[in-house]
Amino acid sequence: MTAVLPSSDVADLAALIHGHTVVALTGAGMSTDSGIPDYRGPDSPPRNPMTYQQFMGDAAFRRHYWARNHLGWRHMDSTRPNAGHRALAALERAGTVRGVLTQNVDLLHTKAGSRSVIDLHGSYLQVRCMGCERRISRIALAERLDAANPGFAESVSPATGVEIAPDADAVIENTAHFRMVDCESCGGILKPDIVYFGESVPRDRVDAAFAMVESADVLLVLGSSLTVMSGLRFVRRAAKLGMPVAIVNRGVTRGDDHAAVKLHAGCSETLTALVA
Repeated sequence: MTAVLPSSDVADLAALIHGHTVVALTGAGMSTDSGIPDYRGPDSPPRNPMTYQQFMGDAAFRRHYWARNHLGWRHMDSTRPNAGHRALAALERAGTVRGVLTQNVDLLHTKAGSRSVIDLHGSYLQVRCMGCERRISRIALAERLDAANPGFAESVSPATGVEIAPDADAVIENTAHFRMVDCESCGGILKPDIVYFGESVPRDRVDAAFAMVESADVLLVLGSSLTVMSGLRFVRRAAKLGMPVAIVNRGVTRGDDHAAVKLHAGCSETLTALVA
């Protein structure tokens, strides 16, 4: 097991990746500078995201979710990449970064220009029917929900006063008057094409992510506490292969014992310093 360097800084990270290819694994801390809150950061309020079992098992939970998401997804869609996203894309263009594995559903890496991105948990911009597997865009669903719920946004609060959670939900309470819609093809349950808590990342996506990690020399973790196995498993695979792991995160992570370099710092400031 590699000892953590408690006083690691950007120079240590630069020395580790110099002359090597890197795969980045990013979490919610990567997007906080774009105005999207994280789940477990030092200053984050307690959050109880909906589980897969709740969503599939209870129509009231689904109505509450879709009502919140109907407002929140637009806010996420309007967010823009921050300096960290742009720096990571620049490192890819320079040949240092081979690819990005992200636990985020905000598509900000793609918007920033990163080309080789695996969205481990899916994205906010696609919706899946749990019956026939048909997929539609979130924009198309928004048009149907607008028609079914005229004036809903105005009945809740002004858009500028709505808090947005990390999974594109708006934090609102009064959703009992919201009307859901079902799949137009089979009448099945519509669900965001996002991996929920309690749900597994598709096997083919996991396999592609492992292959990406194994193609690189260094695994760089950015803005993730590695609390859930969907991210931690890649750190464990890198450690098993003897691949150096670097972690940039505000606060402790479950992967710290595997880190050759650990920076208690923000992603944007660290990545822009690396580019400079």
